[in-house]
Formats: sequence, C-alpha cells, structure tokens
Amino acid sequence: MLTLSELLHSTTWGRELTGEEFARIEAGTFVRRIPAGGFVCYKGEPVDYWLGVIDGLVKIASHGGTGKTATFTGVPAGGWFGEGSMLKNEPRRYDVVALRDSQVACMSRPPFQWLLDHSIPFNRFLLNQLNERLGQFIGRVEMDRLLETDARIARCVASLFNPVLYPGIGPQLQISQEEIGYLAGVSRQRANQALKLLEEHGLLRVEYGGVTVIDLEGLRRFGA
Repeated sequence: MLTLSELLHSTTWGRELTGEEFARIEAGTFVRRIPAGGFVCYKGEPVDYWLGVIDGLVKIASHGGTGKTATFTGVPAGGWFGEGSMLKNEPRRYDVVALRDSQVACMSRPPFQWLLDHSIPFNRFLLNQLNERLGQFIGRVEMDRLLETDARIARCVASLFNPVLYPGIGPQLQISQEEIGYLAGVSRQRANQALKLLEEHGLLRVEYGGVTVIDLEGLRRFGA
C-alpha cells in the first residue's frame, strides 16, 4: 500500500520538486479513510481539494433523483481526479463513492495553486491528465451507446490500465467481479460471464481477487 509521500513522489511533477517544495505540498495535503460504500465527495458541493487515491478503488458517478446511476469511470490507487473543477472553481459535477475501503489524498487549494504558478512539470501533467480524461469519457459514451455487454466490460477493464492516468499500475489489478460489475453497470454474474469469455480469447486472466491483463490493446478493440 502506498503512503501519501510515496503517492506524491510517484508523479512526474512530484519527482521534480526540491525537498523544501515537496514538504510544502505534503503539508497542504491530508489523508481521508473512506469505508466501502462511503462517499468521498458529493455532487454539487464546493471543490476545495484535488484528490488522489492512495489505496483502494473509487467510482466517479452521477446519481439521479429517480435512483438511476450513470458511472463515468473508476479510479484505482495512484490515480488523481477533480482537477477540472479545481481549475474552474465550480461545484463538483459528480459523486465519488469508495467501492472498497480506500484512502484518499486531499490536496488543498493553496498548494494546488502554487504548483500551477511555479511548476512546469505539474502543468504538463495536468494537460496530459485532462486530455486522457477527455478521451476516456468520449470512449465511455461510445461504450454505453454502441457496444454490447461483453465489449463494454472489456473496455471497462482496459480503462483501469491507463499508463497516463494510473502510472505504475502494472498488468495485475486487485479488483473483484462485483466491482467490475459496478463500474460497467451490470450484475456480478454478468460480469463473471464476460470475464470468462475474455479469458477464453486470451485477453486477460481471472485470478482470485483480481485480473491480469495479457493483451491490453485486444481488450480496447474487443467488439469494435
């Protein structure tokens, strides 16, 4: 499990900071522990922190008044999110729910703004992050509207192995079939069927408590 310091050091911008600068950023960041099913943050609330997942898995979604839920993406350990609302200083436009017990780093606005004003690597990181998120959300619209269930689950799994958004994640991810179902909007049983099919195609290997990706590009193209 990562520590806060290790999460910050794992970023391209964190490695470029001097010891004094790093201490400044770390001092303006604290850790929250969220139980499974708990809300990391709520749609419509003021955005005062940039968020990074130290340990666990969270789901970014919108919950409608009729009980329907639109899932945008999952964020595993090592991923950061919420920079768009921080930059625009607008209320949060989605809910974030912990799918399992999670630890989340909360960087307050002063160090976030200091990095914007003083760190070129940080600004490059944000540009890449925003570009990847845009591509991810465009893909999500395509996935929901054009693809059948097996292909949707393939894309859903592939999205968790994005080297830009989640650097250092490697080919293996601890994730349950129930959690994959939550992210794809299907039942655990249907997720299990799809994962078996993807395993038969040699795209991934289902293991106890997780999956290992064998062919990431194949997952991204499955059902296209």
